[in-house]
Order: sequence, then C-alpha cells, then structure tokens
Amino acid sequence: MGKAPSILAAILLVGCWISVANAEYKAYQDPKQAVMKRVKDLLSKMTLEEKIGQMTQIDRLVASADVLKKYYIGSVLSGGGSVPSRKASPETWVDMVNGFQKGSLSTRLKIPMLYGIDAVHGHNNVYRATIFPHNVGIGATRDPQLAKRIGTATALEVRATGIPYVFAPCVAVCRDPRWGRCFESYSEDPKLVRAMTEIIPGLQGEIPSNSPKAVPFVAGQQKVVACAKHYVGDGGTTRGRNENNTLASRHDLLGIHMAPYYNAIIKGVASVMVSYSSWNGVKMHTNRDLITGFLKNTLHFRGFVISDWQGIDRITSPPHLNYTYSILAGVGAGIDMIMVPYDYKEFITGLTSLVKRKFIPMSRIDDAVARILRVKFTMGLFEHPLADYSMAKYLGSQEHRELAREAVRKSLVLLKNGGSADEPLIPLPKRASKILVAGTHADNIGCQCGGWTIEWQGLSGNNITPGTTILSGIKNTVNPKTRVVFQENPDSAYVKANKFSYAIVVVGEPPYAETFGDSTNLTLPHPGPSIITNVCASVRCVVVLVTGRPVVIQPYLTQMNALVAAWLPGTEGQGVADVLFGDYGFSGKLPRTWFKTVDQLPMNVGDRHYDPLFPFGYGLTTHPAKAK
Repeated sequence: MGKAPSILAAILLVGCWISVANAEYKAYQDPKQAVMKRVKDLLSKMTLEEKIGQMTQIDRLVASADVLKKYYIGSVLSGGGSVPSRKASPETWVDMVNGFQKGSLSTRLKIPMLYGIDAVHGHNNVYRATIFPHNVGIGATRDPQLAKRIGTATALEVRATGIPYVFAPCVAVCRDPRWGRCFESYSEDPKLVRAMTEIIPGLQGEIPSNSPKAVPFVAGQQKVVACAKHYVGDGGTTRGRNENNTLASRHDLLGIHMAPYYNAIIKGVASVMVSYSSWNGVKMHTNRDLITGFLKNTLHFRGFVISDWQGIDRITSPPHLNYTYSILAGVGAGIDMIMVPYDYKEFITGLTSLVKRKFIPMSRIDDAVARILRVKFTMGLFEHPLADYSMAKYLGSQEHRELAREAVRKSLVLLKNGGSADEPLIPLPKRASKILVAGTHADNIGCQCGGWTIEWQGLSGNNITPGTTILSGIKNTVNPKTRVVFQENPDSAYVKANKFSYAIVVVGEPPYAETFGDSTNLTLPHPGPSIITNVCASVRCVVVLVTGRPVVIQPYLTQMNALVAAWLPGTEGQGVADVLFGDYGFSGKLPRTWFKTVDQLPMNVGDRHYDPLFPFGYGLTTHPAKAK
C-alpha cells in the first residue's frame, strides 16, 4: 500500500508540469509557427490599450523605458538630428535603443518596439557614417545594382547602431526642380525611379524565388525594414511647393507618381509613408480611396502604412486645429502607425475615445495592429529584440567609403568640355606648374553632403563628420610637383597676376531640406556667379556645380571651358578628382532636364514644348587618361 500514494503524487506532479507548460506556451512566441498564425494569436490576447500603443510612434526625446512600458508604445524614432549625444559612438546608440527596448520587453506581452530613423543617403544622422550621394546623383549613374549595393551598405551601418528600420527610400518623381526635396528624387522619369527601387532588396534582402511577392520581407539581422515614401504625388505639387497640392488626372497620378510603388511592393517593401501633400485638393493623410482602396486593396500591400512627422496634425490648417478630427480622418483613411511624435498622451486618449464611442471600428484597429505585428514577426524582432556591439565595425567602413567613392564617380555628369570635341579640357593634366582651386564648395564637407546630414537641414563646414573634400581629393591626385593654390573667392586681378595653368571652380547651393529648399528662381547663390566670372575670365577653367538640382547656369556657360554637375556627392569627394583627372571616365547622364530659364518650368522629358539647355539623358563621356 505504501507505493500507491507515491504513484498518485507522481501522476499529479506530471499533470501539474503539463498544465504549467501549456499555460506558458504561446503560439505568438514560437518562431516555428507561421507568421500570420503568430499575428492572430497575439492580436487575440491584446487589450485596446495595447493595440493603440502599437499604433503610436514617438520621438526619442520624449521616450523612456518607463513610457514604453506604461503606454505599450510600438515604435520610437529619431527625427532629423535627434541623437543621443553629439558625435555619439555606435555603442552609445546601441545602449540607447536597448534601453528603450527593455521597457517594451517588461510589458505583459513583451512586444518589442521598432526603432526607426531617416537613412536617406547612408546613415545620415550618425557621426562617422558613410554619406553616399543623394538620390538625384544615384539617378545619374543609371545603375540599379549600384543602388542595391548602397542599400546593403546602409543596412549594415544602420544595424551597427542597433536600429532595424529606415525611412527610405524616397521614390518621389520630382517633376519641378523648384521643390526643396528634388535631390531626394532619383529622377523626373518614373521609369528611372522604378529601376532604382532596387535599393529595397539591398536594404531588406532579396525575396527568395519561392516566396510570395508583395508581402513584407526582411532577410535577417543584417537587413532593415525599408519605407517607400511619400505616398503619393509628393513630387508633383504646383510650382514645386513642398507639402502642397498635386493637380493631376488619375491616369497621370497612377502613371507617373504611383509607378515606383508597384515595384516597391513587389520587392517586399515592409512600410509605406504617406505624403503631406494633397491630390486635387484632398490631403493624402485623409485619402481613404488611395490608402485603403488602392494601396491596400488593389495593390494588395500587406505591410504597414505610417504617417509623416506630425502628418495627421497637418490635415488641418493651421496644424492641430481639430486633433480629434485629424485622428479620425487619418486612422480612418487607413494609416496604421502614427508618427505623433511628441504629444503621445493626447493621441492615445483621442484614439481610445474614438474607438470606444464607435467612430472608428475595432476592425480598423485590428487591421493596423496586424500589419505592424506582421512586420515585427517577419523581421525576427521577437527573437532578436536587443542589439549588441558586434556590428559597430561596419559604421563608416573603408569598404563602404570605397563604394560611395565609386557612386560619386558614376554620378558626375559632364555637360561641357572645351569649345569643341577637338579641344577638350577634361581630363585635366595632373602635372602642371600651378593650378587654382576656387569656390565656396571646394573645401566644405557639409556643403558637398547637403541636407539630411548630421542635422535635418545639414550643416556647412568640415568638422561635421569625417570625409574627403573635393579640394583634398584634388591634392591627393595631382603630381606631387604640381602646386595647388586654394582661394575661396579670388578677385580677377589675383587670378590674372598668378598665371595659373588652369582653374577648378567649385560652387553650388547651401545645405537645405524640405520647405527650406523651395526656390522660385533657382539662381546660383552668391558669390558663386562672381567667382565663376572672376576666375574664368582670365584662365582656362572647369566649373563643378554642387547642387541638389539643375540651377540657372546659361548666363555663365560661355565663360567656362568645362562644366560638371556633381549633385550632392557626400563624404567621398575623392570621387570627383578621380574623374576630373582621368583615372576614370565620365559616364553619368542627366536624371533631370536642365532648363534654360525658370519660366520654362515645369518642363520634363516627353513634354510637347521641350526646349532645354541640356536634355534629360545628356552627358558627355571621356575615357580614362594615361598618366600625365
């Protein structure tokens, strides 16, 4: 009789173990389960509070582990220039992101947050990152595989700082260079922009051939979630005014501005950001027809839709005039994640009230949260919520800088080279007694990087982040016996008196971003024109333009012997010298029409009245030179 109670006790103990195991097993935490099964299981366990938290994205300035835990915040971001400290190391970034993540992992359901950042030409907020040419320059390369390689490098550098989500690429089709974001657009031609969506598999990874298309795909811990933006028509606003109104037929909207989204979605882009702009007077952040009707239902996009920064606030004019209406209109239109980014309590309270009062159906909330969770499961965020320091080596690596230098070389467009084909100035001779380098942009890392570099608006100067200026590149390239003289703004008497062999004049636009870059006249900023005149009147000269778009150059064209469009080349200015001196040939082609006067704008390839200074696709070529 003594054994029976012990057998009974053992049976009871085993039963307890089984019930504990069953209680602890959650399908959503099992990576062996299908993604949508995990989504469904987790969604069924979530309260309204937890769901609305997932839909909320806040800036790091108002984030903390406690805030993420208390409000179940689904996503945190760094706005332009929002960094843990000036010149922060990758380890400092990782520690910050992990600190926020630990708040999310201490919640009931342990849903990890998703940290996002703008990485629009490399990991551009971060000190020591490789800064690639802005998109307009990549468009000039006509090389989609180069764009893909830049995506791969950018993903590694972003992951080096513990961040798994980037607000890139911008797939705007800029139809008017007066727009301050035109440098973020690969081209005025939708076919070229579509080709450049090849950056998406660079960022996210290549979808396996046996995998379904048009569903979010992220290949692992060396890749990041991408974001196609800004949906849709951002590049078509009247007179290029930022966040303004795009007047277009549905046929033109779908054929021009929507075109890149077809490719982006097929390539598995995991998120789409909505544009501040309007289409025929209707704010895109309220456009249910295009967000839910077309993007989600017609194109079968299965990732999540995110607002722009304070995007729902700007539904009203002035912004935030009726925030309840803005929440109702934005979420009702089909936006899944709201980039609040500061006053998250007001957003959470407002959305909760609208759901409880049945102005927004629970089905809309569930759709939003399911899409966000789908991406988080797909990318492995539940299995790998915390970053480590192991990828810090990728930030600003020599390999990535060489790639950026290659991109600079391929992006340069030669617009003029001597008076005739028989007397070219380029390639320049490396051996000369004395050469002049002049201009505001010859020795300025910040100006050659442009906006969205370290700060939102960019910065002028050479102490913003490591790199090679165009002047340094020239000095590195010429014969050691060649004397290089730099004068930023020489007068004509100085130029005449010094008997230079030739001159290189590097001028352009100051850094800018978004509305601050809108321009009605597109003139070359002072003192650029006078530098061109003072130098080129007295010595053979090549002018290198460092601009985010075509500018008015026709009045000065006869004064110069050669003209190069260098766009915004980024940190690797050596690439400019590589081509000027013939180590490599010029191969870039204009991704935009170069107008004669602003009165012609908008003027794009294929227009009936097309009379450009240099047509779309123009670009002289040179061959690598023998050493001189």
